Amino acid sequence: MTDIVFDCGGTKTRVAISHDGRTLAEVVSFKTLADPAKTMEKLAECVKKLTSETEYNIVGGIRGILNEERSGIESDNVLTQWCGFSVTDALSEHLGARDIILENDAALAGLGEAVFGAGQGVEIVAYHTVSTGVGGAKIENGKIDHASIGFEPGHQILDVDRTVLGEEVAPTLENLISGTALENRMHVKPYEIDQTDVVWDELAGYLGQGLLNTIYYWSPDVIVLGGSMIIGDPRIQIQAIRKATVEAIAGRVPCPYITTAQLGDEAGLFGCLARRHQY
Repeated sequence: MTDIVFDCGGTKTRVAISHDGRTLAEVVSFKTLADPAKTMEKLAECVKKLTSETEYNIVGGIRGILNEERSGIESDNVLTQWCGFSVTDALSEHLGARDIILENDAALAGLGEAVFGAGQGVEIVAYHTVSTGVGGAKIENGKIDHASIGFEPGHQILDVDRTVLGEEVAPTLENLISGTALENRMHVKPYEIDQTDVVWDELAGYLGQGLLNTIYYWSPDVIVLGGSMIIGDPRIQIQAIRKATVEAIAGRVPCPYITTAQLGDEAGLFGCLARRHQY
């Protein structure tokens, strides 16, 4: 049976089909709309263009904290209008599907990298994505680790004394290094900032402090970093991140290998396949 997989991020939504559970036959993308109903309508239109079949498995990722029923999100600071909206009900109405699996998008991207990408063959993978926001997940033995409310590493507090962000902005890792945060501070798009600008090294330093917490809390064998702020151009350089993390650890514990994601924008879609077939 054909797999339909999708990934609703803060900026783009991607949809694809797979006939073998391991490869993507075709991928289409469109801008994620503020209105969730219109986004689901557009997603359903894409599915109907991708395949003439009427029976398929659907697995999707969405940013934010999922509700208890795992039918949509209950909290997010970007897709605010999506909170309380049932993604699964909307897709069932448009496509007639009943068996729909929904997960956090960053967790699925991490799963995709662990099973098909940079974390293959490693028991414990810590994944972080730095793009519109900052997300991530712990992947253990090829599965998303158990969690009562999901993983939100971007919300960890770093700027404790508020010397960087001031009193009006929550002092989180996400508000220090995400693309949205950088644009708010610099008043230009991240891709407009030259790679030689010192700000990229500053971001690496903040991320190194965040990864220190990741190492202490999750004790991973490898840390995989993805998202446009890591694999885009310009970007936070991986060498600078490794250096900042080693300095933050200061020899207290071994530093795991830190590497960049391999699957690019399709990591979440591959994660959907891994979630569906539980490789």
